[in-house]
Amino acid sequence: MTAGAPILATVRVLHGFVGRDGDLNLWAEETAPPIQESAGQSAPARKPASRGAVPWHPFAAAAGELPAGETRDAALLTLPSTSSGPLSSPQLGLPPRRGAPRARTWRVPAVTVPFLDPDLVAEFDGRVAPSAAWLVELCGFAASLVRRGRVLPAVRVGGARPAAVWQPVMIGADAVRRAALLETMPPACRAGDHPAEELLHAALDRLVDGLVRTRLAEAGVSLADYGWLAALGAEPEFDAAPTLVDELAGRLSAWFEQAARGAEVRVCFRLSDPREHEPVIPDEVPLPQDAWRLEFLLQAADEPSVLVTAADVWRDTFAPLSRWTSHPQERLLAGLGRAARLYPALGEALRGARPAEMLLDTEGAHGFLSHAALLEEAGYGVLLPAWWQRRSSLGLSLDVRGRDPVSTVLRDRAVGKKELVSYSWGLALGGRTLTEDELADLARAKVPLVRLRGRWVYLDPQRLAAGLAFLSRGGGTMTAGDALATMRLLPPEGLPLPVTDARGEGWLADLLTGRLEERLEVLDPPEDLRAVLRPYQMRGFSWLAFLDRLGLGACLADDMGLGKTVQLLTLLLHHREGPALLICPLSVLGNWQREAERFAPQLRVRVLHGAGRADATALADGADLVLTTYQTAVRDADVLAGISWDRVVLDEAQHIKNAGSSAAKAVRRFPARNRIALTGTPVENRLAELWSILDFINPGILASAHTFRARFAVPIERYGDEDAAARLRQATRPFLLRRTKSDPAIAATLPVKRLVRHLCGMTTEQVSLYQAVLDDLLDRLAEPGDKWRKGLVLAAMTKLKQACVHPALLLKDNSPLPGRSGKVDRLEEIVDRALGAGESVLCFTQFARFGAMLTPHLAARFGVPVKFLHGGTPRGTRDAMVAEFQQAARPGIFVLSLKAGGTGLNLTAANHVIHIDRWWNPATETQASDRAFRIGQRRDVHVHNLVCLGTLEENIDKVIADKGVLAERIVDTGESWLSALSTSELRDLFALLPEAIVD
Repeated sequence: MTAGAPILATVRVLHGFVGRDGDLNLWAEETAPPIQESAGQSAPARKPASRGAVPWHPFAAAAGELPAGETRDAALLTLPSTSSGPLSSPQLGLPPRRGAPRARTWRVPAVTVPFLDPDLVAEFDGRVAPSAAWLVELCGFAASLVRRGRVLPAVRVGGARPAAVWQPVMIGADAVRRAALLETMPPACRAGDHPAEELLHAALDRLVDGLVRTRLAEAGVSLADYGWLAALGAEPEFDAAPTLVDELAGRLSAWFEQAARGAEVRVCFRLSDPREHEPVIPDEVPLPQDAWRLEFLLQAADEPSVLVTAADVWRDTFAPLSRWTSHPQERLLAGLGRAARLYPALGEALRGARPAEMLLDTEGAHGFLSHAALLEEAGYGVLLPAWWQRRSSLGLSLDVRGRDPVSTVLRDRAVGKKELVSYSWGLALGGRTLTEDELADLARAKVPLVRLRGRWVYLDPQRLAAGLAFLSRGGGTMTAGDALATMRLLPPEGLPLPVTDARGEGWLADLLTGRLEERLEVLDPPEDLRAVLRPYQMRGFSWLAFLDRLGLGACLADDMGLGKTVQLLTLLLHHREGPALLICPLSVLGNWQREAERFAPQLRVRVLHGAGRADATALADGADLVLTTYQTAVRDADVLAGISWDRVVLDEAQHIKNAGSSAAKAVRRFPARNRIALTGTPVENRLAELWSILDFINPGILASAHTFRARFAVPIERYGDEDAAARLRQATRPFLLRRTKSDPAIAATLPVKRLVRHLCGMTTEQVSLYQAVLDDLLDRLAEPGDKWRKGLVLAAMTKLKQACVHPALLLKDNSPLPGRSGKVDRLEEIVDRALGAGESVLCFTQFARFGAMLTPHLAARFGVPVKFLHGGTPRGTRDAMVAEFQQAARPGIFVLSLKAGGTGLNLTAANHVIHIDRWWNPATETQASDRAFRIGQRRDVHVHNLVCLGTLEENIDKVIADKGVLAERIVDTGESWLSALSTSELRDLFALLPEAIVD
């Protein structure tokens, strides 16, 4: 290693796989080759593989880097590879290798572990691949089976000596969960030719047997001194006559089968609250007003919707269960008898000859609810009222009284997070504060089940007692900063319950409750601002100034093109106490420099970028604003972290959406009086991205990433929990301002954006290539095994899109463009009309190679300047291109690669945007279109989407339209979701219809 060379942090990814005997194994990849010298010590070199031997995986980590386990011989894994080596996993973050993937065997260091839990995985210094995460889930399932007693002893024969073993019994919900594990097993977990079903069976048997023996040993249980019983608790092998072994194995097998059959039907309990069982039969005797009904039923374990009441069982009307059992009455009585051991109150009902139900008072209903989880864990069905599944949590409500009006904050330098505000506490249920009368009723309640506001609710006695005791302390004063901290909606230190409701008066209440923007007194813009702000921009600047005065970070999340740049520059002119650091993508660095010169010429702006860049400390000394890129911020992190900044601002803040990225870690190190994030897309894929941005501007305001995921991300993303979504909106509302172009007050100030979908036919040559790619994909998917399915589907997707664009793009032969593509023909028609009307055009493509082919073709075809911007364009050239295009006297054409030119640029000289090939994330396409549809655009903008008729593009275009509706919650970007489709679904989606051909 050369002295002074930068040392790049090694990224490791933990993988797992199941051996043929069910053993669990771990191995890892890493970005740096594992054999290298460090600190005067060298790792032992691996011998090169002899000719014909299986080669070492070039990026496999050494066994010493893995979690604690038993080192085993090197494992042989079949992995997707190209001719140049194995493909890296997506988690490693390496650039993809070129070439079609093929199966190839590699040798890797590995360790074997008896059990894999989250704590063991946490010891690993790196990321966790889906295969290792799946092993954790498998182990959790096995532990659950053992904990609930879903095991039976058995005999294994076939070896030198018979062996006693413990086997899992999986029926009902357990059988469903096993099937789900089989369905979701990542191909990397088998990494060879062994069937997934066999590996899962072997792994569960091995795990269950080991866990039971461990529990018996820990409990000091001795089953017997010798023979089969002794072998169940110690060494598994035992000695016995072959005839006795065969007889024992037969009896145990019959016992196992009987247990499985007997559990096909189970007893089920259904609890109805007093509102749910009003008589519907005229002659039925009404129940007491406060009576709860506990019905007994039989339920098919594998089809829970099949239910027969005990009353029907005693009437011999049990036809729905006839294929599961011919003795339902015996099953019912036996099941109720066993349940009475867990829930003794059932004994009263069993005194009758034909038990069918129990009537309970409220205290009795609470007793059953307290036993419900125990009954479920024992295998009984339990059906509870809907409100029990959606129980509202008890929390604190905060009533704050800050200084009034809001304008005081903007005028008074003394106002801030340290200002004292008065407060009082209350209790809230489901986010609504309880009245004094309701609190009195709760205090008198003898049972945790109470009827409140017309519905039944359950109040945890300990939480209620803690909340009432806390209220007895009364109110007082606290700092505004402490009041804001309570709005994390998680129990801060010293509070027994989370804060779930806020109300009050004054500026602080307005901030907490989201009324701030409507109550905010708009500031006058600074005199040295060289711009006329629109009304919503004035409010945005005033909002930034308001939070800035309080020392609170802000996230301005206006739509692309609404002028976040000028609002930030206005804030810098309004008040500054030192140099501000603004970090942005390279593609917009020049734009920030030009906009600052245009709107805020009095600001001393310096640029920190390039190989010969100046020292950051010296640069900051004479600057009001230092501009740099995310890449430079990472490289110069140590220097930038040593400077006291007035503000640190992130533009296109979605660049730190991954909190573990080098950019996100670097910018969090930079000290500042205040922090601001600018982004048009605060959430692109996952709510964790929002957490990363807001945690940057106000560290800790949403608690830790782990807690945020448990409280918000999982409930909202996985289960659509509207209550959690409402709490998150309340928690983020004070610090996040988002206005869209569809807002009535803003839409009136903008031109119209017209979306046009152009259905393009394909030439015979395109059709032939498209069909050849599709046939090849379907042939490969028909082959046994699905290890490379995802790679095959995504590679074919790219080729199919290339065929839709132009044959030369797919063939890579640099052949001429004219007359060979329906899309290019339509593109020329659109460009011809636009240029004829004196209007300029932006052409976006995700294929930079096609942009390079298209640029000279359009220049020759129309005789106008055509510029091409892509990821390899130097910053100076890029800035010059944009300036020339914006200032050109005559209309022109600008070809841009979607990734390099899709964000940050101001290209309002064009009012036609053409998307040549579709990107399946609507947010990405919208950002690209907003290069023209933004502040400064005076003409209507026409967005042209080119879609090949009768192909996958037309089908997925419909999906895009549907996905756009979800953007406010969570947008699933990219194309990886396509790989999860079945072969028949892919065939239907990709199929070439007759209407695709136009010549």
